[in-house]
Amino acid sequence: MSVHKRRLLGGTMAAAAAVALVACSGGGGGNGDENVEITLLVQTGGTGPAWGEALIEAFNEEHPEITVTLNSQPGGTEGDNLVKTKLATGEMEDVFTYNTGSLLQAINPDQNLVPLGDEEWASTLIEPFVPVVSTENGLYGAPNGTSQAGGILYNIPIYEELGLEVPTSWDEFMSNNDAIKEAGKTAIIQTYGDTWTSQLFVLGDFGNVTAQDEDWATEYTAGNRKYVEQPALQSFINQQEAYEGDYFNEDFASALFDDGLRMVSTGEGAHYPILSGGVSTIAQNYPDNIGDVGFFPLPAQDAEDTRATIWLPNAVYIPSTTEGEELEAAKLLVEFVNSPEGCRLQVELNVPAGPFATSLCELPSDVPQATQDLQTWVDDGLANPALEFVSPIKGPNLENITVQVGSGISTAEEGAALYDEDVIKQAQQLGLEGW
Repeated sequence: MSVHKRRLLGGTMAAAAAVALVACSGGGGGNGDENVEITLLVQTGGTGPAWGEALIEAFNEEHPEITVTLNSQPGGTEGDNLVKTKLATGEMEDVFTYNTGSLLQAINPDQNLVPLGDEEWASTLIEPFVPVVSTENGLYGAPNGTSQAGGILYNIPIYEELGLEVPTSWDEFMSNNDAIKEAGKTAIIQTYGDTWTSQLFVLGDFGNVTAQDEDWATEYTAGNRKYVEQPALQSFINQQEAYEGDYFNEDFASALFDDGLRMVSTGEGAHYPILSGGVSTIAQNYPDNIGDVGFFPLPAQDAEDTRATIWLPNAVYIPSTTEGEELEAAKLLVEFVNSPEGCRLQVELNVPAGPFATSLCELPSDVPQATQDLQTWVDDGLANPALEFVSPIKGPNLENITVQVGSGISTAEEGAALYDEDVIKQAQQLGLEGW
């Protein structure tokens, strides 16, 4: 009797299930018998369906005794509502991809999901990922995809030309900006034509806030921390100082995200505070320049507090309504997502912009330099999750407020106060105590 080519990770329940499933199919691997059927749900946007199809095909090569049917649905708010409805009515697929962090908490994982903390792969997760798929009662998700970070994409040739070193403190960063400006180059690229990009001075600084106050997110959610107070106020101050230093490109008010990526890739500008996910677009649109772009975190005031702020990947989950043989088959599929072949499939359709969230997966050797740079910060334990993964509170007007601060319309203190006011309504709508 064959158990096919499955890589056994020890005497787990999943391993035993693999043997049992093959035995029930009536013979060895490759005989074509299939007696367990499960479903997989992915989002329709991006490469979700293509990844799902490739995953199922590869999974069936190792597990022909399991039939997986692929379903898809929209992402965003519509998708969130569909997930909640399916979980409430017991109609959720056997394995589904979904968000991590605060959005996961909103679907009541303790009640609706199967705990997976006892699976062998759970011990391989990187530290920042564990809390965003967990509650006090258990761990519920396996990573799907790679991380990215909010920080600085920078032009390596400019640094080499001017003899600059990667900064680890805010003073060092500003000193570099002065040197770049004196050389007649754009020091900091801003692209407020796409207003969301203006938020990175604030959102990308949160890893540094956590380094100084590890309870900040919890206390913020409870209404006990504010952006008008340090250390969070510093992110608004930094954006104001960057504007007042006259470091921005002349067209910062109208430039777009794609303009920013072009500028940092081709050397039209030195620093672009943005998500590292931009390297995927650079690889596509400026392939000859992808090696000219590096990454470093937004520096804290004190170098000892500088951390990469990580946007963690989505995850795959199993609803509590999946039981019996279907549950064991679903666990095998979840495990396969982070097997060597599953890891390859996760980056086959997208250029990875950051590290995997499990040590079972390794980045390809030809990933962009910026991705390699970010991997170093994660490997050194110098990375913290972005605020949205550890608190449900994010006001809708932050991008407009940071445009104001980054354009000299509002001071840092005024912007922080506006944002503290902006989040009150949302916190109240969520029914959070202390608001």
